[in-house]
Amino acid sequence: MNTFHKEERLCSRKSLDLLFKNGSSFLLYPYRISYLLIAETRRFPAQVVINVAKKRYRRAVDRNLIKRRTREAYRLQKEKELYVLLTDVDRLLLLSIQFVGKKIYDFSFLEKKLSTAFKRLSAELEVKKPKEQGLGDELN
Repeated sequence: MNTFHKEERLCSRKSLDLLFKNGSSFLLYPYRISYLLIAETRRFPAQVVINVAKKRYRRAVDRNLIKRRTREAYRLQKEKELYVLLTDVDRLLLLSIQFVGKKIYDFSFLEKKLSTAFKRLSAELEVKKPKEQGLGDELN
């Protein structure tokens, strides 16, 4: 399942607004990851948008290179690191991967960082899971 279908892309303005207004985020250089779990089921358990700031990289060639490398790293790792976590949850993960680095890195570096980001994301989603089910109040 190393594909990246159109249904996996986050394009909806409504969903993007919801993600950036209500979502959580963390910084793992060179990426800022924003995420939000919503009560909706789809064919794929996650939708993602990949951003590179035009202010930092004026040339479209550079922005597209970074986006291509990030998209490829996501495509190769989503099945084993992200979808495994989301298979038992009947929710949709809205995910934003923003590149905030100051230089253009090679693919292997970006792949390692994205893998680390997925591990941290899974840890943060595991922490939030009991609170969403109502078990968090009993622990306090």
